[in-house]
Amino acid sequence: MEPLAPMRLYTLSKRHFVLVFVVFFVCFGLTVFVGIKGPKVIQTSEAYVSLNNSKQAFEVHSNPVSAYNQQLWLTCVVELNQSRETSVQTNFSMTVKVDGVAEDGTTKFIHNKAHNRTRTLTCTGKCAETIVAHLGYLNYTKYTVIVGFEHLKVPIKKVNFTWKTFNPAFSRLEIWFRFVFVVLTFIVICPFVHFLRKFSMRDWGIEHKWMSILLPLLLLYNNPIFPLSFLVNSWVLGTLDDLFQAVFLCALLLFWLCVYHGIRVQGERKCLTFYLPKFFIVGLLWLASVTLGIWQTVNELHDPIYQYRVDTGNFQGMKVFFEVVAAVYVLYLFFLIVRACSELRHMPYVDLRLKFLTALTFVVLVISIVILYLRFGAQALQDNFVAELSTHYQNSAEFLSFYGLLNFYLYTLAFVYSPSKTALYESQLKDNPAFSMLNDSDDDVIYGSDYEEMPLQNGQALRAQCEEGSDSD
Repeated sequence: MEPLAPMRLYTLSKRHFVLVFVVFFVCFGLTVFVGIKGPKVIQTSEAYVSLNNSKQAFEVHSNPVSAYNQQLWLTCVVELNQSRETSVQTNFSMTVKVDGVAEDGTTKFIHNKAHNRTRTLTCTGKCAETIVAHLGYLNYTKYTVIVGFEHLKVPIKKVNFTWKTFNPAFSRLEIWFRFVFVVLTFIVICPFVHFLRKFSMRDWGIEHKWMSILLPLLLLYNNPIFPLSFLVNSWVLGTLDDLFQAVFLCALLLFWLCVYHGIRVQGERKCLTFYLPKFFIVGLLWLASVTLGIWQTVNELHDPIYQYRVDTGNFQGMKVFFEVVAAVYVLYLFFLIVRACSELRHMPYVDLRLKFLTALTFVVLVISIVILYLRFGAQALQDNFVAELSTHYQNSAEFLSFYGLLNFYLYTLAFVYSPSKTALYESQLKDNPAFSMLNDSDDDVIYGSDYEEMPLQNGQALRAQCEEGSDSD
């Protein structure tokens, strides 16, 4: 077996393991409790509408907005002038023009031309809500949107417009909690690196190496520059935040593959046969998510009514591709876990590492699935493929539960994988022949030793046995 730097995991008793899980659940429960008591994420207000007779269109005026509103959506619900039992599904053209109103009251044109897109009106008793426009970055204090409907061949009774933005109270909560997680992550990184740097990198286990990568990525996931997005109205900062989250989540997926495979492969792990297949699978997931996110952002800058789910012809193909790759990843990870558990369940140390990682990861995955089900219901994988208005957090508990879950998961792993304060001293005693007869190894302490059943003999007794043997000869 390859030499490993000591882990605190080896010195924990059953009582300590229970305490670790209790602390994990308590910290996670506190973040959920704060989230439940926190403000709503989306703030909804009825739009003020006036009919523009010259253009046969609706002129919708927004309430004053600030940087804390982050984004702005305009949605509409059409009321038909017919029986509610009637089902309707028809295509129509929607024309939208957005004007920005500055603080001094002057109107500035955000887009010099009106944008036209085809939408589908679906009514079964009540018509479904339609997203008219989405502004990802707010550069003005007020907005005026002129909306026109063309080729809508059903009798319309009324059109109800609604503005939706992020709640400023939630934005402040998000800033503070991201800052808290950034500080906590930095506090966790410092002692972990301090104790681990005392050992040569050749003695680091695969968990040590991956934690030294995941912890800095967790710092980016919490995004230390997030408050700048409220001071600088730029799409770059928002794109960086999405990129940081995608990188961290894919690195976590890669960590699970590498650990469950690498814990069975001792010695050198070749890049071509060990890392390349895993990078390929996870890289495809990362590429699909980042591509759609950037594509949506770039197109919205030029067209506020653009929606990739409606306007991208290849969206369904990309969705199927993502689901196929995700299924391959799940099957591959399940295969590695089964192989590792079947081959290493009787090996000391390695079995302990495997059991703890599997138990904690299983808890995290179960909690994540429960949160997703409570958020989206049975349609979690059908109608919410990539983030949109429907997939943004509805309350603070959802935001804090996801962020808290991943942060506390990494903090727990960093604690159990980090060497203890006396680990270097103990390893030196273990490797020093002068102290080898005075100190038991870690294996002997935890799992027992074959020499414990041998009777103790002093030097005189051994010398007497040797003399008796020589006399008999």
